[in-house]
Amino acid sequence: MSAIPHHSVNTISTERVSSEGGANPLEGEVVFKPVKAFWIGGMTAIALFAGPFTATPAAVAVFVVLTAITICGGHSVGMHRLLIHRSFRTYKNIERLLVYLGVLVGMAGPFGMIRLHDFRDWGQRQSGCHDFFSHRSGFWKDAWLQLCCGIQLKQEPQFKIEDEVAHDPFYRRVEATWMAQQFVVAVPLYLLGGLPFVVWGVCVRVSVSLIGHWLVGYYAHQPKDHLLYVKGACVQGYNLPKLGYLTFGEAFHENHHAFPSSAKLGILPGQTDPGWWLVTTLERLGLAWEVKTPETLKIRTGLTVNSSKRCKPGLEPKWLQSLPRT
Repeated sequence: MSAIPHHSVNTISTERVSSEGGANPLEGEVVFKPVKAFWIGGMTAIALFAGPFTATPAAVAVFVVLTAITICGGHSVGMHRLLIHRSFRTYKNIERLLVYLGVLVGMAGPFGMIRLHDFRDWGQRQSGCHDFFSHRSGFWKDAWLQLCCGIQLKQEPQFKIEDEVAHDPFYRRVEATWMAQQFVVAVPLYLLGGLPFVVWGVCVRVSVSLIGHWLVGYYAHQPKDHLLYVKGACVQGYNLPKLGYLTFGEAFHENHHAFPSSAKLGILPGQTDPGWWLVTTLERLGLAWEVKTPETLKIRTGLTVNSSKRCKPGLEPKWLQSLPRT
């Protein structure tokens, strides 16, 4: 991809990523990441070759239960809504538990997840960005880019994680050993059910979670009918309404682009968001507070409503009624 001069791109900063110093989201080189590729490729290879020979009802049940716990409580609620976006607050030990469950998804440590998310978010908010940030390269090429590669920008933006997280000794230990944390799951699984439990509870779970995460990200950024649109952003998010249950609410990506700091992703009538159910359960138990929703958040600059789309009559939320229409 040819480089585009800095002056032709209007760059903005986010909470952790700063465009100061001439950072440009267009000028960069995709580089192969051998450790990342080996990690995902190895887990997937074991899942494909050993999975069919070790499948038992109990092993598959372990896969389903652990996947639900780590994706919903860990990735969606702990990593994404809590650690990355601070969409609610909870006690430190509960936060650490939820984030640790997110680490067990096998994608990265807490610092790596923040960096991965925030750099992509920074790129997508600009007036133009590299194909790596936008998922514009086509299905198979994007799979290669996202699952086996990374991007080196010609001029990196400034990036700073808040001290509360960056200096947390638990997060620092887990960040340094995030791959090895799978042994915390693998050892008891082996003692309980032998090799089938390990293959399905670790390798199949991790490979399905990582490839599934990419698939949702890929299709949630492919242009389609939308209700909410952010003017000025080069990449829009789109909802995948049929995947609400399966992704624990993460498939409502159009909603998330509209209200990044909302703890509730299924913000419109009929949108199923199990991750939100967990947040509200914690809130009712007095274990979560300062829970942010579209009703309590400031409207994002540039957020508009597609005039040709409507909610069900009588069910349109007040925040939606207040947005400008195009």
